Amino acid sequence: MQSLEIVLSEIIKKILSDPVISLGISAFFILLISLPLSIISTFKNKSSDLVKFLTTSANIFIALQLLSRWIISSHFPISNLFESLCFLSWGLLLAQLLLEREYETPIISTLSIPIILLTQGFAFFVLPEDLRSSSNLVPALRSSWLVMHVSVVMLSYASLIIGSCLSASVLLIGNDQALQIRSNSVGIGGYKISNLAPNSEVIKPYQFSHVEKLDTLSYRSILVGFVLLTLGLVSGAIWANEAWGTWWSWDPKETWAFISWLFYAAYLHMRISKGWQGRKPALLATGGFFIVLICYLGVNFWGVGLHSYGWIFG
Repeated sequence: MQSLEIVLSEIIKKILSDPVISLGISAFFILLISLPLSIISTFKNKSSDLVKFLTTSANIFIALQLLSRWIISSHFPISNLFESLCFLSWGLLLAQLLLEREYETPIISTLSIPIILLTQGFAFFVLPEDLRSSSNLVPALRSSWLVMHVSVVMLSYASLIIGSCLSASVLLIGNDQALQIRSNSVGIGGYKISNLAPNSEVIKPYQFSHVEKLDTLSYRSILVGFVLLTLGLVSGAIWANEAWGTWWSWDPKETWAFISWLFYAAYLHMRISKGWQGRKPALLATGGFFIVLICYLGVNFWGVGLHSYGWIFG
């Protein structure tokens, strides 16, 4: 019993003495409190000002955590898995807050908060100490192109993940009904039941607007994520040439990033050129979530390539 008290005392001292840990864990518990409130708001179909306040506070806490890490380590906080997970958490929260400015619905926070809890919780409670600690950067990593590459790619992941989750919500809310938008993906149009749908029921105007706006937000979020991913790939190639003398080496991470780019390029092509709306692109975008997950975490843990952390499988 006494040894347990000593361990807990040491943990508390470490949390209080390290602003990175204290701010990050505080953000985690703020989000943990906001999750059930967001779920309740979703069932009531009414946005909660308290949830918005809590998620904004958590975003500020994570931003201060990253700033503290930057000051302590003397380099931009994206050099290892711990820092990139925290940066991704901040990016996901930022994307959520920006989307909620466009359309106030509790669904956005209900979808995003569990993912942010996983990334933030994984960073602080699962990663071993050696992957959380900061270290001096080798010369190849002291490049402004690297800062641009990693930060832009992480923001693209955040935007793509939120967009894919919104697409999943379109599938769930649509209740397997064949929906079709009369306008393009960017504008505000109206849904209608396809004439080919058997035994279809008339959808209420509110359901029209709700699902359509979610679909539109999903499209816009994925479009922004795709543009950012393109910039990230280009800046990464420039940095690779600067650091290793080659633009592209078909490293597993590079290959999967390119696969992700091709996947979402196909999604955008189908929406813009082929006129896909509603369920078809939503299914495609939902699959994209798993591709991004493999690209970001799966490849890094596999233990192969220049981007690998080699923790689980290495």
